[in-house]
Amino acid sequence: MRSLMLASLEGDAVAYRALLSDLGRHLRPYFTRRLSAAHASHAEDLVQETLLAVHRRRMTYDRSRPFTAWLHAIAHHKFVDHVRRHAIRPTVQLDDDAPVFATDDSANAADRHDVEAALSTVSDRTADLIRQTRLEGASVAEAAARHGMTETAAKVSIHRGLKSLMARFAGGEK
Repeated sequence: MRSLMLASLEGDAVAYRALLSDLGRHLRPYFTRRLSAAHASHAEDLVQETLLAVHRRRMTYDRSRPFTAWLHAIAHHKFVDHVRRHAIRPTVQLDDDAPVFATDDSANAADRHDVEAALSTVSDRTADLIRQTRLEGASVAEAAARHGMTETAAKVSIHRGLKSLMARFAGGEK
């Protein structure tokens, strides 16, 4: 879709029609999944509103950024506006759109590599505890239970592991 968007911004009318058609095919299931059965008929209205917003704001698209992220922001805002306007309670979390829109996390790849390299300098269990509690959002109790240890022991292990990492990397050691 990004290549179609770029071509359409250069004035290619055929690419623009193809883009709008592709967007319609992707947006219908996106909105249908988020609406309750009683409000499923609103999906087509949301598709049309989103296509109009894309048309009106197409010149604001930053060509260096992922297209799907830009599209997602527009679709998400149209959905939230619709929910507010109709006082509909969504059946899924509003930010649960990962299956439809790809994310570009290539910029985070280096960060993830650095974190994994740092965690490789502590014991596997400590690294996993840090990963679970600091990166994945698990509670200390949950992480401790997964490792068959007490919550206190997990806290001590995490604390010592983080302290070791800070000392190692603050001292210039890599």
